Amino acid sequence: MRITVVGSSCSIPRPGGACSSYLFEADGTAIVADLGSGAFAKLLQHRSAESIDAIVISHMHADHFLDVIPMRYALKYGARTNDRKVALYLPPGGPAMLARLVDAFARESHHDFIGEVFDVRAYDPQAVLRVGEAELRFAPTSHYVPTFAVRCDCAARSVTYSADTAPDDRVAALARGTNLFLCEATLSPEEEEERPRGHVSARQAGVMAARGEVGRLVLTHYPRSADVALLAAQARSEYAGPVDVADDGTRFEP
Repeated sequence: MRITVVGSSCSIPRPGGACSSYLFEADGTAIVADLGSGAFAKLLQHRSAESIDAIVISHMHADHFLDVIPMRYALKYGARTNDRKVALYLPPGGPAMLARLVDAFARESHHDFIGEVFDVRAYDPQAVLRVGEAELRFAPTSHYVPTFAVRCDCAARSVTYSADTAPDDRVAALARGTNLFLCEATLSPEEEEERPRGHVSARQAGVMAARGEVGRLVLTHYPRSADVALLAAQARSEYAGPVDVADDGTRFEP
């Protein structure tokens, strides 16, 4: 299994960076977890649009799904040589929300603006989702809108992506024993106790990694103001395993 960090910024992209997006590749299957603002252009550095088997969206915030729109144009007018649609899995309620969004500009088309290139479905967070040889499982997180962490198991390896969440034992349970845990680290230590809260600090990411007994922690979804070395140190104060800080283009083979 190979994991490529396509975009690693929080909702305000770091200069030259992109928002949340992660490419999982194993046994000939290519899955993109989230496709946030600016991520599609970076995805094209690694895979063509038509070579993606599935996109799985954790929640319907713009920094996690908005680049579905430019990908639609690439699939519609790009190098696609057949009628195969890319599977687009959205959280419950996501298809209706996406339809409302594109209705603002999709009247230029006489076709189903999204559906003519994507096979759009709402996933069941309580069920196993199979994409090629991969099995995906979900857990609800503590965020401002319905959000789901995603675990991908394939070829005897696994990666778990926290999506956006406040500290949540359900996320740690989903990640239990995973080879690599991609966990957001949006908050500074001073923001840890703010309410309402839908994110974690690097230290709190370390707590979840320790509870999940994961093989490696990769911190992501952090702002421009963050000190990368300090983020890693804060996570290591709670988690004894290997810690990395994601950047766009970073690759891991757990």
